[in-house]
Amino acid sequence: MPYVPTTAAEQQQMLAACGANRMEELFSDITATVRLGRELELPRPLAEAEAWRHLEEMAGKNKRLISFLGAGAYEHYIPSVVNNLLARSEFYTAYTPYQPEISQGTLQAIFEFQTLICQLTGLDVATASHYDGATATAEAALVACNTTRRQKVLVSRAVNPQYRTVLATYARGQGMEIEEIALAGGRTDLAALDRMAGKEVAGVILQNPNFLGQIEDMAAATDLAHRVAALSIAVVDPISLGVLAAPGEYGADLAVGEGQGLGNPLNFGGPYLGFITAREKLVRRLPGRIVGQTTDVEGKRAYVLTLQAREQHIRREKATSNICSNEALCALAATIYLAALGKEGLKEVARQCLLKAHYAQKELAALPGVTPLLGDPFFCEFVLKTKLPPDTVARGLAAQGFAAGFDLGPFYPELEGAILITVTEARTREEIDALVAAMGGVLA
Repeated sequence: MPYVPTTAAEQQQMLAACGANRMEELFSDITATVRLGRELELPRPLAEAEAWRHLEEMAGKNKRLISFLGAGAYEHYIPSVVNNLLARSEFYTAYTPYQPEISQGTLQAIFEFQTLICQLTGLDVATASHYDGATATAEAALVACNTTRRQKVLVSRAVNPQYRTVLATYARGQGMEIEEIALAGGRTDLAALDRMAGKEVAGVILQNPNFLGQIEDMAAATDLAHRVAALSIAVVDPISLGVLAAPGEYGADLAVGEGQGLGNPLNFGGPYLGFITAREKLVRRLPGRIVGQTTDVEGKRAYVLTLQAREQHIRREKATSNICSNEALCALAATIYLAALGKEGLKEVARQCLLKAHYAQKELAALPGVTPLLGDPFFCEFVLKTKLPPDTVARGLAAQGFAAGFDLGPFYPELEGAILITVTEARTREEIDALVAAMGGVLA
């Protein structure tokens, strides 16, 4: 614990050691225009019991809304084993595992995360995780450009708008050319992709299920990309892979996505974790770090950072990415979650998302003033048009205890007035029925 001077003499001694006469001189570099200029108006100190009561009183003012929001961040049930194991002291560290001899536990956890993500996506190699799904998508585009030595990337308009914004930001600094593929009926227009796919294209990015909840024809899109020797990049919801084909099955070269739904709460928007998996031939093009398994001098199993393509480890001009990092604690939560559920458990979660979403869509579409805009197939999200503006609907539902009605208009002008509804396995039939009743009341 650092030493804190308490007496006036000790404070003066500290100031003298710093070459200052008064405490204010320590802050001389801070302009007076941003200084408070008075004492802080703090309440009296509280005893521990008083502090707890005060905090509980403040927490009691929070209003919990039943969430039917998604659009890239999803509320799933988290088994208690996830947080129980995640809270172990050996995992709560800021230490980066540069020294494998003292980091075997952390390295093993990352190795298991990589293994599970490979099994989930059906691809050969995975990195140790990334900031989030958006940056993972942009990093995959860089892999495509570096591999093919081309600079044009085609991305579907049905990819998460925030992902596309991050991709555009990356493109400006890397000299990439980004072209968006039009939509037809809420899905990527494959005829448009066919016309756009030329010899100058490095990669083709589609999301499945896409941002509007629709299931894409990923096999056809992958074939169109491979026809011009471009890489196929699939942005996937890992939960959906419990019932949908894995990217490796339809020939994707890279699969990326957001792993928040795997054992991580919404956290008011972060921290989350992105993942990248790829075919083995691309392993040396991947950003970040990869943990590998080997044997030590005694022949025992050991884990090491096998490939480290960040500028902290190698020359900057050789680095595949200069800003990526892994989210080890969030990745550990995903690892525990997947291990706890197993294959059949993940299938059941995905099946419940699918069935509950279709039930909710059917019930909501039966209400007067509600029109479903896109049809089957969809996974856990669907688009509706109501007779009232989206902000009116959202406020009305919030007043009745529901967070629902994501406004699609700002991102898709052709869907002005439309809302996105999300249903995961965390929602009960009673909550879905209550949402339908509340929507009926708002539109009455």
